[in-house]
Order: sequence, then structure tokens, then C-alpha cells
Amino acid sequence: MIKWQWVLFDELSLNELYDIMKVRQAVFTVEQDCPYQDADGLDQFSWHLVGWHEHSGEQKVAAYLRVVFPDKKYPEPSIGRVLTAEQARGTGLGKVLIREAITHVVDEYPDAAVRISAQQHLEKFYSEFGFETVSEPYDEDGIPHVQMLRQK
Repeated sequence: MIKWQWVLFDELSLNELYDIMKVRQAVFTVEQDCPYQDADGLDQFSWHLVGWHEHSGEQKVAAYLRVVFPDKKYPEPSIGRVLTAEQARGTGLGKVLIREAITHVVDEYPDAAVRISAQQHLEKFYSEFGFETVSEPYDEDGIPHVQMLRQK
């Protein structure tokens, strides 16, 4: 069972923040063999969605993403740092994660489109949620990406 938590940066406990940063590093730096600056100064201007899974009496991050406030990275609110922890992959949790994010963004910013900088190989996945590709492919940290927009 996944317990979903929407939280602002200042509301995260130190342990929650540590767990989030640990899984982000595991997925984006270690698994993808991609050294990059994860601490980009945008976490403080974001909603954080964490899917917690209890495992052996401990809470572990099973899924995570952040929604960066409008006008901080893009004019629109943007979804980023989307991940499903390795042990939770193949369960459909990624789709639940994106649906949760879209619902939250529509509630918080009802008149705004939503932007995402998606790894190009995930274009089809995000298109299932109404995102449309609005850029040519570009390199971001050695990985092909595209900008995608979901209209309001």
C-alpha cells in the first residue's frame, strides 16, 4: 500500500528530505550513469509528491516527483524529477504518480498548462496523459529529452 504525501520543501523533515535525495541520486545519477547537479535550487520552489511504502517497518520512497512553481523554471508549472524506485517498477505506480501530479496541478493552477522536460524514450508514456511534444529533441546531461506540454 502506498501512502501519498504532498508537501512543500519547508515542510519536509530532514529524514524525508534525505530519503528523497537518496532515491533521486540512486535513480538519476547511479542507475542512469549521469553525473549532474541534482540540487538545482528549485526544490525550495516546488510541491513534492512522495509515494511512501512501508517495508520491514520502515517507510521507503517508492515514487517521487516535484512540481516546480510557475515562473521559476518555465512560465507554466512543471513536473520534474519523476521516478519510481527500482523495487516498485512494473507495478503501474508511475501512472498513478503522474495522475496524482496532474490532479494536484489542476487544483493549484486551474488556468495553467503543465510543462515537462521528458526523456525522449518516455514520450509515448507522457502522451497517454495529454502531454504533446513541443520541441525538437535536445541533450540534457547526456540524455535525449523533449519538452512536452499538457494544455489546461
